[in-house]
Amino acid sequence: MTFKQKIHQYYSRMVEDRIDAFRDMISALTEDSKSDAKGSAGDKHETALSMMHLEQEKFNTKLREVLDQKAVLDKIDASINAKTIALGSLVKANGIFLYVSLALPKINIEGVNVIALSPQSPLGNKLMGNSVGFTFEINGTKYLIESVE
Repeated sequence: MTFKQKIHQYYSRMVEDRIDAFRDMISALTEDSKSDAKGSAGDKHETALSMMHLEQEKFNTKLREVLDQKAVLDKIDASINAKTIALGSLVKANGIFLYVSLALPKINIEGVNVIALSPQSPLGNKLMGNSVGFTFEINGTKYLIESVE
């Protein structure tokens, strides 16, 4: 397995774990609201149910966002090495590894820090369509693309 494939697999697993966590939270709230419905009556009961419903809607929204992230990651074939930077490229610029995919947390694979960034981000936007040797500047920092996988 290549370094890029390990990165992709790690991020895919991270997103899957978040999906599972949100589904667990939603089902726990659903169970709580069912058991609470059998319990008390009155205004406090209605307020508690409303709060659970709002919380459930919030988790459903976050779940949809993470499912959208999964859909983007699922479209990426980490075994492809393109010469020009596109979605799924692993770019080394100024000694920093950048995985062009989604805005996700920084990770460490094999002792190497990797930053996942969206193609829509300012840095991602500058990278897209370029190749090794391309230089550019963002916020006063000059970047040189050293490698593309």
